[in-house]
Amino acid sequence: MREVRPVSGPVAAPPLAPDGNGAADRRAWLLREGWTGLVLVALIVGFSIWSPDFLSKLNWLNTSSTATEVLLLALGETFVIIAGGIDLSVGAVLGLSGMAGGRVMAGLMSGGTGTALTVAAGFATALAVGLAFGLLNGVLIARCHIPAFVVTLGTLGIATGLGNLIYNGQEISAIPAWVGAFGNKNLLGWIPVPVLIAAVLCVVTGLALAKTRYGAYTYAIGDSREAAIRAGLPWQRHLVKIYAVSGLLAGIDGVLVMSRLGAASPTSGLTDNLNAIAAVVIGGASLFGGSGTIVGTIIGALIVAVIQYGLVFVNVEPFWQFVAVGVVIIISVLVDQMQKGGRK
Repeated sequence: MREVRPVSGPVAAPPLAPDGNGAADRRAWLLREGWTGLVLVALIVGFSIWSPDFLSKLNWLNTSSTATEVLLLALGETFVIIAGGIDLSVGAVLGLSGMAGGRVMAGLMSGGTGTALTVAAGFATALAVGLAFGLLNGVLIARCHIPAFVVTLGTLGIATGLGNLIYNGQEISAIPAWVGAFGNKNLLGWIPVPVLIAAVLCVVTGLALAKTRYGAYTYAIGDSREAAIRAGLPWQRHLVKIYAVSGLLAGIDGVLVMSRLGAASPTSGLTDNLNAIAAVVIGGASLFGGSGTIVGTIIGALIVAVIQYGLVFVNVEPFWQFVAVGVVIIISVLVDQMQKGGRK
């Protein structure tokens, strides 16, 4: 177990290998990141050989957009899982956030409000809804001591129901055209705006996890909550923050998905919660808490996206996507268990 120091002074960020100390743990971290990176490269090479069009510009734009949708949810899920929790609601919150933002924009447009104010109000509403659900999850888990699985399963149902109630289960397309143009704009023809935004968020969350007290607290709570409590860490307040960040990122994702589609849909993010969890686990995070990295999550999200689009390119039925992702998840957990067994 990692030593947890009192919080009277600054808390040092965890080492490169967050699940332990020393050269052995660094080698284990590199092995975990390395094998998932090799899987990603192998998938890209394999699909490219099978279908040369896999490396086309159009496929890159589609695959990167899909990866971004999963990645933003996975970034928040990374903090949650490292802290020893789970958030099943992020996909539903994504859909609800987009629907709430779209409904506000549709209402303001019909009233003759200017485009700038309409878009700002719609985007702010989406972010507020995501943050509110994240705070609700955090308070119920940290303050009311309800298991994370139960809480987030419940809020998944609530968010799904509310998302459909907003517009009778239909999508909202009466939003400013600027929104769709923003979500589908490509810088230099190759870099979608959502991908650029996701890259910035990856840097921010990566630094927060590896270099700040916020990240150190997250690892400490996931490694041993009892030890964190004895060390005086404000674990309840920190858990609320973690789930709030997860909800906020789901709200941001809701905005980007709505922008990419040019409409708000209650079915957006329907299976993204499972894909986000898969990306984090494939990336090397332990479902028992205490380990994980943003780099690993990025690789995991790319693997999920490549599998999804690669199977389409080789004319495999879409249902096999779930099978393939499930197999990779099991292998990832097995590798993690074998590494832990080797370190005992």
